[in-house]
Order: sequence, then C-alpha cells, then structure tokens
Amino acid sequence: MELLVEYMARGFFTMLSISMPCVLVAASVGLVVGILQAVTQVQEQTIAAAPKIVGVFLTIVILGMFYIKILTQYINEGAYLAFNIVPKSESYVLPANYYKHTKPFAAEMKDTVSPNSGEIKEIMQNPGKIPWVERQEKNKYTPSYRGANPRPNLIETNKIIGR
Repeated sequence: MELLVEYMARGFFTMLSISMPCVLVAASVGLVVGILQAVTQVQEQTIAAAPKIVGVFLTIVILGMFYIKILTQYINEGAYLAFNIVPKSESYVLPANYYKHTKPFAAEMKDTVSPNSGEIKEIMQNPGKIPWVERQEKNKYTPSYRGANPRPNLIETNKIIGR
C-alpha cells in the first residue's frame, strides 16, 4: 500500500514540477507589467494578458523536452509498477475465486419482469401495443405548477394553440 501512496506522491510532485515554472513566469510577468502600469498610470486589463501568454508559451517551448522527459519517466515507472511489482505481490492481488463467494452487483441485476408473468405474454401477442401507456393516461389533463411566473405544460400549450 505504501508503494502506491509513494507513487501518488510522486505524481503530485511531477504535476508541480511541470506547472510551477509556468505559474512563476506568469506571476512575475504580471508583477512587472503591474508595476509599469502603476508608474505610467495606464490601467488597461488587456495589456497584462499578452505578455503573460507570450511568457508562458516561451516557457513551455524552452522547457518542453524537460517536461516530456519527466512525464515519460513517470509513465514508465507506473507501467513497471502495474505490470511487474503489483501482480507479484500477494497483498495487492485478489484471489482467482474472489467472485465465486461474493456477488458484488446482485442487488442491481435483479430483473423486475419475470418471464412467467402475464405481461410478457401480452407484449409478445400484441407487438404494436405498448402495454404501460393507456390512451386515457396519455390524454389525462393535469394542471401545471402555479408559481410566481407560471408556464403552461404541453397539454395546456396544445389547448392554447388549438390542436
């Protein structure tokens, strides 16, 4: 377990080592542009955006190969752990007959319609008729909710239009 926690911590470190230079460049460029705007008394929001974008883009271009190297090492280490270390360790692997004694999705997989019920036979004999929608239920009028700004429901809209 501590091996997986250590790998997750390495992932956070990798994430920080990739994002930190870009964040620092954006913050420093923003600080310099902010000081220049304060000195010249030009308070335009869009002036600070362009130098930040250019600075972060140049940081990614300059350090791109370093980022790829870090990510490649991290992915290779993860694949090595996943395919060589974890399968050989007994503390990480479930026994082969694990699902023989447990039914993890038994509650979700119960069928609500049994094949012996009359509903199935009725559906098979009348394939064009949908058994759970009756004509009276389909055209039943129910008034819509009357809140602060009420809107008509579909049946009321059809009555207003005249259909």
